[in-house]
Amino acid sequence: MITAISGNPWLMVLVIFVINIIYVSFLTLRTISTLKGYRYTAAIFSILETFVYVIGLGLVLENLDQFQNVVAYALGFGAGILVGLKIEEKLALGYLVVNVITAEKDKDLPKNIRDLGYGVTHGYQYGRDGERTTMQILTPRKYERKLIATVKELDEKAFIITHEPKNITGGFWTKGVRRRRLKNYEPENVEEVLEEIEEKEREDAREAEEEKV
Repeated sequence: MITAISGNPWLMVLVIFVINIIYVSFLTLRTISTLKGYRYTAAIFSILETFVYVIGLGLVLENLDQFQNVVAYALGFGAGILVGLKIEEKLALGYLVVNVITAEKDKDLPKNIRDLGYGVTHGYQYGRDGERTTMQILTPRKYERKLIATVKELDEKAFIITHEPKNITGGFWTKGVRRRRLKNYEPENVEEVLEEIEEKEREDAREAEEEKV
């Protein structure tokens, strides 16, 4: 098989391109996982990376004496980085903290976000134009865009900053994130979802009062 590949220059170009994409994708994922502190995930990607290197990349490096092979290697390397980043984006490992400053003081907004399933810590601070509601919202990375769209639906003038914490320990954080709730709503329907949640809370409160009686 190796002889057949070596004997066909265009097939060699294709093999070099594909193998380098696979190799660099694993390399990129391993690097990102290491930087984010996912040791075991990084170890798995390093095993896959080494496997591809031993099986395929040796063939690639032995055939870089032709210009078209060098071009395929370079293009494969660049494409591998893009593919690796895209895969990591889809995996969306870990959590993000989204800092939100509202356009005006809003006592209901933190509760609304919390009812949707996010972990929220909030307070009130003063800006140039008066008092504002500030929130630190914890969300799985895969729901970042949904959270930002939700905040914009509830307050289109909100100021939003996102950052990724390296470590999360103690407190309400990860327990406060209700993944089922996060999954089962869409930002454009957030008002209706919040009304349903409030109605359910009122019904639960009435049932609790009836049980006491």
